Amino acid sequence: MKELGLQLYTIRDFMKTEEDIRESFQKMRKYGYTQAQTACCAIPYADFGRIAKEEGIQIVGTHDNFDLMVNDFDQALENHLALGTTNMGIGGNKSYSVDEVKAFIEKANIIGEKAAKHGMRFTYHNHSHEFFKWENGKTTMDMLVEGLNPETTSFVLDTYWVQYGGGDVRYWIEKLAGRIDILHLKDLRIAFDKDQPATPKITEIGNGNLNWELILDTAKKCSVKYYVVEQDCNFKVNCFASIRSSAEYLKKFMD
Repeated sequence: MKELGLQLYTIRDFMKTEEDIRESFQKMRKYGYTQAQTACCAIPYADFGRIAKEEGIQIVGTHDNFDLMVNDFDQALENHLALGTTNMGIGGNKSYSVDEVKAFIEKANIIGEKAAKHGMRFTYHNHSHEFFKWENGKTTMDMLVEGLNPETTSFVLDTYWVQYGGGDVRYWIEKLAGRIDILHLKDLRIAFDKDQPATPKITEIGNGNLNWELILDTAKKCSVKYYVVEQDCNFKVNCFASIRSSAEYLKKFMD
């Protein structure tokens, strides 16, 4: 891992104005982050991309509007070109039947084919529901792996949600070797309170139970391109203290 990125959803409350975005990028750089993945843009894409470039932050991917990609690909393309990224992605999709999964795959492959003509790929980010097993004996994740074109699409594999969904993180990294453009680094901690069942919670990297040494070693062997920290919630103090803590923990794994 040569560089470290941040999924900007982590600091979403501080990404609403040009001033806040610039200040947030400056804090990220100070903590060791040089790359970012967007969670849509609160300001015009061109302005967002310009500020990122000025502050030394490379946009390596997006979580953006799937409907726009389907219905107005040219506009979606323009937005991504303004950000300077080659990964045109979404944050997930919920399907409620095998047929809906198949229909989604068909749409995603069309987007991927269009994106490839411009040097881009369509990227898909998983949660835990993709590990639900359908009546055909396959999970949504199985169907996505089989159905998405590996030449024009890739995965944003989320470590927390794989573990939460009952999957093995290293198994899925190996299974998707060469198909993971972005690995979401997200830790899982078991919360335990008296008279309450133990429950999994998102936490800072190194504060949970995932074996990062083995996960990152597997990721390196399987040619993961970008390593992106994401923490949705449960901040120790605030989101910036949390991303700083995660970056400090991950320093020992930097090449």
